[in-house]
Amino acid sequence: MKSIDDLDFSKTYTYADYYSWKFKERAELFNGKVHLMGESPGVNHQQVLGNVACEFREFLKNQTTATKVLMAPLDIRLVDTTTRDEDIITVVQPDVIVFCDKNTLDDRGGIGSPSIVIEILLPGKNFKEISLKYKLYEKYGIKEYWMIRLDEQSLTQYILNERGKYVGGRPLIEDEKVKTDLIPGFELAISEVFHKFELEYYYSPFQKISLQ
Repeated sequence: MKSIDDLDFSKTYTYADYYSWKFKERAELFNGKVHLMGESPGVNHQQVLGNVACEFREFLKNQTTATKVLMAPLDIRLVDTTTRDEDIITVVQPDVIVFCDKNTLDDRGGIGSPSIVIEILLPGKNFKEISLKYKLYEKYGIKEYWMIRLDEQSLTQYILNERGKYVGGRPLIEDEKVKTDLIPGFELAISEVFHKFELEYYYSPFQKISLQ
């Protein structure tokens, strides 16, 4: 399929279909349904994405661990029954992905559930991340889901409990840190998440000073 106009949005697709598409637009599959990813992210989104990935990588570079931290665009195939392309109906592209198990990676991206997924939410365009992806990440047993809000300059951490449900704390802000049991000793300062956040590119009613 070479044009997005050839897609039938009422149809259920598989990863085998998805992998054959040749059009330039980015898309995800949620239970076989196509969800387009929209316009390219802005400067602050990319700044925050880079900040988060760099903090993980700086901590991990001297650790004897197989943990990898990768960034979008990268396909993550979430598995229901088998890993056959024809059986996979959910493919997502989180902003930052943490793989603590090397067996959840192959040459095409993620296969199975990563350990942590991080989404950076754009103001007013959050339904997919707050509702649809939240439910998918919970369903597929992803141990932690972090939501970063640009408008609030905050991070909310959701941790999967023993019943397979996410439990989230309050949003963390500038002078706080987020920790995870999945990477012992790692701490991410919220001030580092929003380092070089430029208000000339985006105005937040919650904070009037750029974090430097």
